Amino acid sequence: MKVNIAANRRTFEEQGESFFYLADTVWSAFTNATLAEWEEYLDYRKMQGFNVLQINVLRQWDASESDLDLEPFKLLEDGSTDYGTFNEAYFDRAEEMLRMAVERGFTPALVLLWCNYVPDTWATKFQKNSKMPLDAVEPYVTYAVSRFSKFDPIYLVSGDTDFPSNEAIAYYQTALETVNRLNPSSLTTLHIQGRLRDIPEKFMNHEGLDFYMYQSGHNSEFQYMSHEIAEHFYNQPQMRPVINGEPCYEQISYSRNVYGRYSAGDARKAAWQSLLAGGGAGVTYGAHGIWSWHKKGKKFGIVEGEGFDSPYDWRAALRFEGAWDYSFMKYLFLQYKLVGVKPLDIVLNATKEIRAAGNEDTLVLYVPVNTKVRLNFPVEEYRFTTIDLVHRRFAQTDAFHENDYGVLPMHEFEHDVLVIGTKK
Repeated sequence: MKVNIAANRRTFEEQGESFFYLADTVWSAFTNATLAEWEEYLDYRKMQGFNVLQINVLRQWDASESDLDLEPFKLLEDGSTDYGTFNEAYFDRAEEMLRMAVERGFTPALVLLWCNYVPDTWATKFQKNSKMPLDAVEPYVTYAVSRFSKFDPIYLVSGDTDFPSNEAIAYYQTALETVNRLNPSSLTTLHIQGRLRDIPEKFMNHEGLDFYMYQSGHNSEFQYMSHEIAEHFYNQPQMRPVINGEPCYEQISYSRNVYGRYSAGDARKAAWQSLLAGGGAGVTYGAHGIWSWHKKGKKFGIVEGEGFDSPYDWRAALRFEGAWDYSFMKYLFLQYKLVGVKPLDIVLNATKEIRAAGNEDTLVLYVPVNTKVRLNFPVEEYRFTTIDLVHRRFAQTDAFHENDYGVLPMHEFEHDVLVIGTKK
């Protein structure tokens, strides 16, 4: 079943029905997961309601150490890569993994060129070798599309990239236009570097780019980017769905060797703020141990990189509580018909942390810390319910008017909440 862009240009649809993009980050599956592990993983995420899997076609440069001796291209005796010779066995196995996923209802979102394969990107200083020659990009993408398009994937043309030079841009432009030419019905996007908001004009104006994907990322100083960048892309003149494709992963440590790890609550906050600030087409979850497919006792950070502490074993990470929070988001968005909800500038409190959005019949607010919320909004026309996002309890809420503004009083819960208002 193929995912398409809806007529409103803000959301996705599948077979004419609204589709909430709920992805899991599983970059290293093709190189690290056994087929038995993959089956266990798929069944668990299917139970939780996930419907998209973000996977790197090529080896992730900062994946965990793998038991599997699998490379997509021929390795030469000196350890370098022959990008002109494909390892058929690698791609056969990847096809089998995608078949298993699609049979369970997942849409693959496949990264074609992670930044370390492209010269001049920020990853060059960490991994100076193994760049793909520019003239190898079109044959590689042609081969990947020929192998994988039967599964109706979304193509993430770039992975974690900046756009520092014309040469780097040429890599991604070649990949994008090759996909557009060979399989024009496939959805495409760019997975860009954390906190980046500006992409080259030739991509912004490219008819073959279908939606915006940004990354609020893992730096503890910049978590406000969850809502700030969503707002930025939502307001671009080129109207497209907006997805936070990499909020802070649950239990990943703060980047740059800063002490601390992100909790389920941190990941939940990043997601809700993204969704209500313009990213209402969906969101991506990540667990520290799944994205790198880590196994206890194996090395992590084989290539020195961004300064993350060790992941959890993949089976432990699979069962982190935060994945259920994201599952609950999908449930609420579908139950209250919130997919593609429009951000609203109605909060009068002196903070950008409280986010509001709405449609014709429904108002929704995310309140991360308990307080009285003042709104430039006719609250008397709505019935309100407050949802405790930790224990998933629902409480009736009586809003009122005070001093020419609407008021949602302090609730009785001790954690972050979602407030839903339905028109009377």
